Amino acid sequence: MNSSGYLHPLYAQSLAEFGTPLELPASKGWILKRPITGTADYDGMGCYPIFACEDWLSLEKDLMWVGDQLVAVSLVTDPFGRYNQQDLLRYFKNLAVPYKEHFVIDLQQRPREFVSTHHQRNVQKALKMVDVEVCVKPIEYLDEWTSLYGHLIDRHGITGMTRFSRNAFAKQLSIPGVVAFRAVVDDEVAGMLLWYVQGDVGYYHLGAYNNNGYKTNASFALFWTLIGYFADRGVHWLSLGAGAGALGNTDDGLTRFKRGWSTGTRTAFLCGRIFAPQRYQEIIQARQIPPTHFFPAYRLGEFEKE
Repeated sequence: MNSSGYLHPLYAQSLAEFGTPLELPASKGWILKRPITGTADYDGMGCYPIFACEDWLSLEKDLMWVGDQLVAVSLVTDPFGRYNQQDLLRYFKNLAVPYKEHFVIDLQQRPREFVSTHHQRNVQKALKMVDVEVCVKPIEYLDEWTSLYGHLIDRHGITGMTRFSRNAFAKQLSIPGVVAFRAVVDDEVAGMLLWYVQGDVGYYHLGAYNNNGYKTNASFALFWTLIGYFADRGVHWLSLGAGAGALGNTDDGLTRFKRGWSTGTRTAFLCGRIFAPQRYQEIIQARQIPPTHFFPAYRLGEFEKE
């Protein structure tokens, strides 16, 4: 299989600021090997936003191999992965629980039959002001995309792994399977969306808008156009990702927006495995971590500090 999107080595390399990319050779997936601050130890994490691999049946073999290098590993599974929860419980042993429901679109259905009437009204308004272009070579729009994403960072105070650098985007826009959509208002860019195609599934990666994009509801023009674009090219499924907050949250605006486009949901699982139980407990005790469901427990609070 020729890898693309989240499966491609270049995607893991785009996150190298946060850990050393480590290939899982049997399953053809990637994780990041991270130092555990204040120790000589390492743990592993799946790449943002999901862990994908080509052969889920071989993941158990990879975890046995990588366990010699790590205290623990944690990841969020691809909702289109070929596994079931019992498989995940066998592979990860310590944690395999439903994490978030990802909204999906079955492109074998007609959009006018499943897109909400609210969204369709906004589409009609937006298309009167917004032109949508497909970027033939997304890397040529690196500066434009980085500027738009900088606006998103400032608007939402983004920190941590999702505060991607220009260097990370240079890699992400060069990965096979990347598709970029560009919203234009009065001959000027107003927003862009990045997608990755793997097999018959398209994954929504990132979106960003400037003030003009928000004002004209450019997102509605973009999503309506891309549904037709991918359907015409034989893509079967689109994965829109999850809403904000915990599993089952139905009230936030992002959830309402994604639900309005979707034909259903698929579950992504949060998985974790401890390879060195004694060392795991020693690090928790040294850091005086209180009882928690967070995994790995010794990283509790780290993301708030980023």
